[in-house]
Amino acid sequence: MEEKEDKGFVVRDRRKVSLEDAGPEETAGASSGPAVKDETGKVKPEGAEQTRGEDAQAYRPLPQVSFSTFVFSLSSSALVHLGEIPDPEAERVELDLPMAKQIIDTLGMLQEKTRGNLDAQEDKLLKTVLYDLRLRYVQKSGA
Repeated sequence: MEEKEDKGFVVRDRRKVSLEDAGPEETAGASSGPAVKDETGKVKPEGAEQTRGEDAQAYRPLPQVSFSTFVFSLSSSALVHLGEIPDPEAERVELDLPMAKQIIDTLGMLQEKTRGNLDAQEDKLLKTVLYDLRLRYVQKSGA
């Protein structure tokens, strides 16, 4: 009796390691970045977020990422927790001193860790923001 050889199956890895390995149909969309679809199936630009308001289909680009926008973002969060500005999501003013202190301390740590590595404008911005937030914190905490 002759034994039949079990052929089994063959596995081929078709993943591409680089764009040079990809075919022309795969590289056509590779340079434009990932397409993001919203809940209606419309394609929105990469890096855009949906704006609030009546026009739910409108999108606005996110701000440029820089040291200044990062500091302003943390500062805005601290102001929300200090009860100086309303929370954008809850749309009401709330006081949360421990969270405000956490963010102010984070900015202080950032100042220490970046000492000597910031340009004059960035250094002045960080000092001014920290001074203002610390003053507001002391006023709110009654310390």
